Amino acid sequence: MAFEIDNLTAKQNDYAVFLPALSGFYGTYIGKQRHKEPDNKKYDNGNYVPLTRVPKDFENGVEGMNWLNKDESYFPYKWALYSAGHAELDINKFSPKEDMIRNRDRANSFVLGDSGGFQIGKGVWEGDWKNPACPKAQKKREQVLAWMDAYMDYGMILDIPAWVCRSPNGRAKTGITSYLEAVEGTYINNDYFMKHRTGACKFLNVLQGENHQEADDWYQRMKKYCDPTQYERPFNGWAMGGQNMCDIHLVLRRLVELRHDNLLQEGLHDWMHFLGTSKLEWACLLTDVQRAVRKYVNPAFTISFDCASPFLASANGQIYIQTEIEDRSKWTYRMVPSVDDKKYATDTRRLRDAVLQDKIFENFTESPISARLQINDVCQYAPGDLNKIGKEGKTSWDSFSYALQMGHNVWSHLNAVQEANRQYDQGITPRMLVQESFDRVYFKDVAEAIFATSDKGEALAIIDDFSKFWMQIIGTRGAIGKKTVNASAMFSNLFAMDEEEEHPVDDSGLDEASLDTLEAGLEE
Repeated sequence: MAFEIDNLTAKQNDYAVFLPALSGFYGTYIGKQRHKEPDNKKYDNGNYVPLTRVPKDFENGVEGMNWLNKDESYFPYKWALYSAGHAELDINKFSPKEDMIRNRDRANSFVLGDSGGFQIGKGVWEGDWKNPACPKAQKKREQVLAWMDAYMDYGMILDIPAWVCRSPNGRAKTGITSYLEAVEGTYINNDYFMKHRTGACKFLNVLQGENHQEADDWYQRMKKYCDPTQYERPFNGWAMGGQNMCDIHLVLRRLVELRHDNLLQEGLHDWMHFLGTSKLEWACLLTDVQRAVRKYVNPAFTISFDCASPFLASANGQIYIQTEIEDRSKWTYRMVPSVDDKKYATDTRRLRDAVLQDKIFENFTESPISARLQINDVCQYAPGDLNKIGKEGKTSWDSFSYALQMGHNVWSHLNAVQEANRQYDQGITPRMLVQESFDRVYFKDVAEAIFATSDKGEALAIIDDFSKFWMQIIGTRGAIGKKTVNASAMFSNLFAMDEEEEHPVDDSGLDEASLDTLEAGLEE
């Protein structure tokens, strides 16, 4: 049976670019499967994933799940985000689990590096970050920059988020106890990156702030780093964190200020990234903004956004089943608890056939991953089967079951974002992006008017005139469905999945031992 390849790169059109925030858990399977280790007792004849465990219809093996591989992926898509927070930062150390990033085809892929500011904010990266002479902070600073220059196309500077002072562990471990100290620490990091970067990676100036006042202050303090009149090689664009990433009123005002501060120049400031953005409505909204800026300000301008929801959903036992896009409604990805039953361990029906025939799901949108799966590829353990520590667990999943469903979820999220934009271009509009209280007003028309005028005062006045409209455009945070029992419980215990801030996942503690523990300990 022949299966289709879904080339999502070819379908991207001129939409704002969604960057899946690659989980180290997922990348480990792709990277380690590339490197045979016959002498490693944890490998099966040199294969990290035993060939008998790879679904029989995976014609390209585990590598088919690598969307950055344009030739072998089941759904080629050239873009991703990867965080320094869970990377192997020693570039001189061989790290097969990093292979999806380190040994990608740079000419046909794009990866944006997240700097690891979340790890500072949560106190994971200890050090006195407001002291430029602190050895711990300096070592991490050096490692992150070297890693970005070696492997990333664009990277974010190592910001210290304004919310660090609200994190008890962050305050205790970093010495940052106030907004102004976060600013001072970010100055230190910015100055270091500015002075020591090689030019191999382009850098985004991160804008933070938890409210309009802080965000305005942060911008005024940090905008110099993108100013070509102050630096011979300024930073190359912007990353929107804190309030900047989820408040469209602030976003539009900031863009107008950037334009009139001459900080959206073609060839200098061509990229703007929004951290932790998952709502489908924002996928369309950001496309509107990108198109308006390209038309009137900078034709090379690109907006990107990321989230880790596809990976978090799987980690919590959830699977994407369909996308709900209707005119004048809330748009959403529908996630539900996935199938987890030992009775399916010998069932060779196609996954989609089984879950629909047995009425586990009412609907199920097939992906290039799920199309290649039998239900027993997910539900691996049968009654009586023992796991790696010789016990019978409650779940039918092994650790690779998560990875398979993550692949399905990544495609589902990418497809949903592109489909939302396609429908939006055909006149189907989410409730959030049209105001019909008096006259019918569309967000795209207001965005057009804001950037069509070259008069700053007029543009800001338009933004203020529609302040009530902005109130109905809900800010975005990473979100997942309710946790299920069995398969999700152990994963949640092993891996930190804090989505309080703009960086929605931290699996920096993930290593091979944790993977083994995950599979072995699912009986809890």
